[in-house]
Amino acid sequence: MTGRLPWAGRRLLLGLGQTAAVVLFVFVLTEALPGDAAVALAGDQPDAERIARIRAALALDRPAAERFLDWAGGLLHGDLGTSLVSGRPVSAHLSGGLGPTVLLACATLLVLLPLSAGLGMLCARREGGPLDRTLSALTLTVHSVPEFALGVLLATLFGLWLGWLPPTAVGADPLAEPAVLVLPVLVLVSRPVCTLSRLVRAGMIDAMASPYVAQALRYGVGGARVRWTHALPGAVAPAAQQLARTCDWLLSGVIVVEALFVIPGLGTVLVDAVAARDVPVVQGMAVVFGVVTVLANLGADLVARRFAPRAVTAA
Repeated sequence: MTGRLPWAGRRLLLGLGQTAAVVLFVFVLTEALPGDAAVALAGDQPDAERIARIRAALALDRPAAERFLDWAGGLLHGDLGTSLVSGRPVSAHLSGGLGPTVLLACATLLVLLPLSAGLGMLCARREGGPLDRTLSALTLTVHSVPEFALGVLLATLFGLWLGWLPPTAVGADPLAEPAVLVLPVLVLVSRPVCTLSRLVRAGMIDAMASPYVAQALRYGVGGARVRWTHALPGAVAPAAQQLARTCDWLLSGVIVVEALFVIPGLGTVLVDAVAARDVPVVQGMAVVFGVVTVLANLGADLVARRFAPRAVTAA
């Protein structure tokens, strides 16, 4: 039956199936976590009876299948659940840290996308030359450095030794003091730009050697116009799909970077929830991150079909 559906319909059904799998997977993983909120709330030296009373008050003594059905039913109505520690809705916890995280993610994308395209096109124009070899070696070197180590290095160099940038965001509002986002954005951009620029480079080289580009040049179309309007769209498709595939890494990178630079975003909320065994908050954030990843992959497929439809005819 799915063979009769249009391509967009098949992709939408696949996205819904992936989202359902994410919900089930998140619940199973959080159930496997050692300890629970009752143990964390019972104090340093809790007795079994006190823990049992807290578990009953928090409804943690109910069967796992029953709790899953209630939680999944709430998700269908947009209810992410209630925090076991504070009693506030999980959505309130997430909205409290959403602003800094969205600001950091948007700033990262604003730097990542044009920088990747520019470096890739520059290397493609100088294929095999000293600039191409230098940038290729540099991207491989930067890609091999973990974001945590790079963050510590940049904070020490530019924040502590040179004093050019704030080493952390402690006591600062990222909206009022955007300088605190410079180092976190550099850390988040460092690895994806290496992969994306190399994909754009390879795509540009293939596109410039294609028959339709040669035909456009024979018709007298300028070199710059050929690169931007004929070659670049074909190189964008694989880069967009790679960007979606690295979306999960970017989300985990946000958590690491926010913890490293003390940015009060969703990463901080998640770390605090894990420390307190506040399972509904962990589940809600994991579901949100999973849905964002599914939507990013769906958007990447749409971009690839728009710019390179032949690459997805078998999908």
